[in-house]
Amino acid sequence: MKFLSGFIGLLLCAMITGPAATAADHKEQPHWTIIHAGTLMTDAREEVRREQSILIKNDRIEEIRPGYVMPEELDQVSEADIIDLRDQFVMPGMIDSHTHVTMEISKNSRLEAVTLTEADYAIMGVPFARRILAAGFTTIRNVGGPRDGIFALRDGINKGLIQGPRILAAGYTISPLGGHGDTNGFRHGVIEPDSGICNGADDCRRAVREQIKFGADVIKYVATGGVLSNIAAGTGQQFTDAEQRAIVETAHSMGRKVAAHAHGADGINAALKAGVDSIEHGTYLDKESIKLFKKTGAYHVPTVLAGITAAEMAEIPGTLPPASVDKARKVGPQIMEALSRSYKSGVKIAFGTDSGVSKHGINGRELELMVEAGMPERAVLEAATVNAADLLGLADEIGTLEKGKVADIIAARGNPLEDISTLRTPSFVMARGKAFVR
Repeated sequence: MKFLSGFIGLLLCAMITGPAATAADHKEQPHWTIIHAGTLMTDAREEVRREQSILIKNDRIEEIRPGYVMPEELDQVSEADIIDLRDQFVMPGMIDSHTHVTMEISKNSRLEAVTLTEADYAIMGVPFARRILAAGFTTIRNVGGPRDGIFALRDGINKGLIQGPRILAAGYTISPLGGHGDTNGFRHGVIEPDSGICNGADDCRRAVREQIKFGADVIKYVATGGVLSNIAAGTGQQFTDAEQRAIVETAHSMGRKVAAHAHGADGINAALKAGVDSIEHGTYLDKESIKLFKKTGAYHVPTVLAGITAAEMAEIPGTLPPASVDKARKVGPQIMEALSRSYKSGVKIAFGTDSGVSKHGINGRELELMVEAGMPERAVLEAATVNAADLLGLADEIGTLEKGKVADIIAARGNPLEDISTLRTPSFVMARGKAFVR
């Protein structure tokens, strides 16, 4: 009996301690990747380096060294994946600050609004997200869309279940009843208004808090009318000054930045006075707008591609509802001029396409349009990396390549500082330490 008791005791001890010991013995080893970069731009504000090695531990940059380093030269690395980009231009992953990744505008968009569920939109977002990532955009800010759909897509990417760019999502757009962010032109009762629709300062505070309650990373609201809404209300101010102050104050008090859709100068200026972090589009900005931009430090996210795309859609019969056609013809060409004016005046510019109006995956065309508007290539790359990271509040994580930052890295076969179009189709894309295009 004593022998049996002792045996059982040893067996129980082994059962208790065995798995822990096994887990300790088989502790997961870090995964190392070494990128050999022929030309390396670690920061768009600085000169490029030649013949560099980027050492990546799991999803973070551990070190950047001169020369082409091999694993056997490193004390802490026994083996590593070597990625040979010695004949390419390597740089930080780009950031698109204005997307709608769960949809694309088409002739069927109004029908889809009454036939698709939020789950459908989430599923549609999966291939769209992959296209955006393949285009070299490793982070996006989604400024309005089906709330449950975009949050599910964002979370699925964060968990590694879906391949796509990092997403900061706004949930529903905050809009006045009947305004640009509302669903207009349908018979009463066909579509129920979402929780982003509000009237009066107090109700607008409620709308902001509700988006945050369900998981919004950022708040987006419509300071003015818009092009693609089916309402002939023009592009002037829609929310009152008091409503805009309530939206911005509430969001900021809860730790969220605010993006304001704004075309008309009256709405742009009201939004800037309210303290927004960025103006999206900024089509009819004026001298006062420029002063307010520089005073507040807000970013201009120009979305030239959206303006050009909307103008093209206006010429294809049946693509846009009649209320949108005239607005598209007027606003489209003006957006590039607005970017030119704001850049020359020293306004901070962050890259954004309004992808979803344009096709997902051609986001890089905005780079070329920004150059056409008069921005030097280096300034465009700064807008798509350093500035966009700052706007999103992620400058400590992304936007440049340096020790401790996330390994979001892309490459091109040409030199985008000389020919920006070489980034239209990147030759290599790595997101969070994992190669997606190789």
